Amino acid sequence: MNDASPWPSYDGGEGEADGRSRERKRDQERARDQDQDQEQNQAQTHGKDMVPTGMNGPDDTSGSGGPDGPGGQDGPDGPGGPGEVRVPGEPDGSGAGGGDGGRGAPASPGPGRAPRIPLPRASVEDSGLPLPALPEPVLPPPLRLEHPVLKSLLGAWALAACSAEETAAVEEHLGDCGACADEARRLREAVGLLQRPESLDLDPGLRTRVLDGCLTRRPPRIPVPTWAQSYDAETARLDALLQDFGDAEWHAPVRLRWFGGKEATSRRTTVAGVIAHLLAVDGLVALALGLDDPLEAGGTRDADGKGDRADGPDGPDGPDGASAADGPPHALGTPAHRTEAFWAGTRRPPTRSVRGPWREQSHALVRTVSFTDGERHGAMPVSYGGFALPLRDAMLDRAFECWVHAEDIAEAVDYPYAPPAPGHLHGMIDLAARMLPETLAARRRAGLAAPAHHTRHLVSAGRPGRSLRLEIEGSGGGQWLIPLDSPGAVGSADHEVAHVALDDVEFCRLAAGHVSPEEAAAGQVGDREAIRDVLFAAASLSRM
Repeated sequence: MNDASPWPSYDGGEGEADGRSRERKRDQERARDQDQDQEQNQAQTHGKDMVPTGMNGPDDTSGSGGPDGPGGQDGPDGPGGPGEVRVPGEPDGSGAGGGDGGRGAPASPGPGRAPRIPLPRASVEDSGLPLPALPEPVLPPPLRLEHPVLKSLLGAWALAACSAEETAAVEEHLGDCGACADEARRLREAVGLLQRPESLDLDPGLRTRVLDGCLTRRPPRIPVPTWAQSYDAETARLDALLQDFGDAEWHAPVRLRWFGGKEATSRRTTVAGVIAHLLAVDGLVALALGLDDPLEAGGTRDADGKGDRADGPDGPDGPDGASAADGPPHALGTPAHRTEAFWAGTRRPPTRSVRGPWREQSHALVRTVSFTDGERHGAMPVSYGGFALPLRDAMLDRAFECWVHAEDIAEAVDYPYAPPAPGHLHGMIDLAARMLPETLAARRRAGLAAPAHHTRHLVSAGRPGRSLRLEIEGSGGGQWLIPLDSPGAVGSADHEVAHVALDDVEFCRLAAGHVSPEEAAAGQVGDREAIRDVLFAAASLSRM
């Protein structure tokens, strides 16, 4: 071994192991150099100088750039000064600070050294090489079942209740077994009979058809008049809707809507409040037939049956200046006054208990009109406060309002509700069409409709005048000629100035105040002013 050499020399395998050790040491020093280069770059970014540690470790101070070497004696701008940034591990060339005395200039990597920032990798698509093949999906082995098992699965397969594997096994078997294929076809046809695409609710005309069939075979001794059958049917449908209601449904909020002459109006109540409203207004017909007034029979008393009957909105006397002494209390009240009196006469809001009195009163009305002479008593006037209707029209009016408020209730509890039977719906539309001339004249007197200034002479009662053709489409529709100049005039096709077409249910909702005249989907031809007046008159038929 040479004493002048700083490294010992070994022979054989020991020298080979020492070479590997020196190689690992150089790799470690190279990694440490890269970390120190990054620290120096960060220090230069923040305007600071860094003096790196020598290559010989922390205890080595004999290097050319160390404090005892020549580099430590140069000035600030010379090699080895404070401004120098020397890359450790690189040959300094001069042995006195190295290079040109650069101030922080990073040294480029020497030959064989990897760059400090790796280059971006090229994508497979840009390299021109074929894309790697995707692994084939591993499919589960097909399900192998015996014939008896497959046959027992045919019912579940027809109902689409089998798993994917069972469905594949059954369908594969059906291609080979004719007997199972025939049975599977029959089961599929049976499933089609079980799944009804239409609603499970009964057809609203079913009750009428059943009763007609029964009455054809055995006529009743006391038949219900034709003009009262729609009220009988609509109250029965509403009662069927109410029978399964719980407390939450009875207290569900409902908004009563109507047209107040110029604009839409509404009043907030509950399902029980709507039934109380129907009970109070149906009482007008009950009073005309000599039955008990629900407002006096307990409607304005509290739950304990004690008094405290509330006066109506017009005070102790009835509306329009009528005194209670002139007749039964509330008898001359309007539907709105009677409803407010009923609501105000109870200390607590109406609950499910209101269904019983309403149901009993509706049965009593149908029973009473059935025992009367339909032709003679059908013309009996029923007072609505500000106007009167014949009994036959009053029953149609009550049937119409029962259907409209039943739809309000069904909407509040999110339940479908179908329109009335076509024959009953036609009678309701006919009543509204017959009331339009008088309503149009009342709006003219109130200044809410254009005056009849198009006529050259006054149209006398019973004479033809300007007319509007009202065409109602649908199963309950028809055509009506509405006189425009006078309620006593007669509609004439020769004097037709306008034509309006609406759907039957759409017209009923317009007459109920649920659709505004501007939003009514109407086909219009002719005098626009006359059409507008008739549509607004139809909306004015509504009331609370």
